[in-house]
Amino acid sequence: MLTKETQYIRSLYLKRDQIQSFARYPLNLPFIHGLEELAFHPNVTYIIGENGMGKSTLLEAIAISLGFNPEGGTRNFNFSSYDSHSDLDKYLRIVKGVHRANDSFFFRAETFYNVATHIEELDSEPLGGRRIIDSFGGKSLHEQSHGESFFAAFIERFQGNGLYILDEPEAALSPTRQLAMLSRIHELVAEGSQFIISTHSPILMAYPKSFIYQLEDEGMREVELEDTPHYSIMNQFFSDRDRLLHHLFKR
Repeated sequence: MLTKETQYIRSLYLKRDQIQSFARYPLNLPFIHGLEELAFHPNVTYIIGENGMGKSTLLEAIAISLGFNPEGGTRNFNFSSYDSHSDLDKYLRIVKGVHRANDSFFFRAETFYNVATHIEELDSEPLGGRRIIDSFGGKSLHEQSHGESFFAAFIERFQGNGLYILDEPEAALSPTRQLAMLSRIHELVAEGSQFIISTHSPILMAYPKSFIYQLEDEGMREVELEDTPHYSIMNQFFSDRDRLLHHLFKR
């Protein structure tokens, strides 16, 4: 388990002196306006918020700043299915710790199919050495369900002592698998890993003593799980489902 002294990424700063205008995307995102420094937890940091608030854009920029491919994978992956990433990474300064991670992976739910395709292309090359897919359990990711292929990355590929940036990893996971993933996160944290996760899932947000940053129209703020709209809505739904549905359908 990492501490403040051993964590791989400590914080990020916005290079405000290099920004000429906040009028264009992605610099016009609400959370950017008040961003000075964002501190990361040594173990797990969550970035949450409604669609369109910039969660994926921020994670993408962090990952690119650290040398990852915009569509995901390891730092050794170099491919592009569609060049659509923003230039936010140019305005971020990442503060790293003294220690370096032995393993690393940038997981993006929306482009993981492209990563799986790239793995098959690399493994099909003659004299390519050990197959990449073997580190994912040996079975083609395209021959598994979406959720199974996701889980193969979390269970088989992530090795510990690693830096893992995950963008909405719950997208294809059932609630049971989300709980299993939470357990896997704990195992990897115990093995010296650090996570930065964008998610809508209150299940995944439940890791103890983590940082949760909520992006909203007013900017960015740190919150507790119970104060997130994700938790509040789910709690309200299961506590008084009939009443919530009554008002929902009445509209």
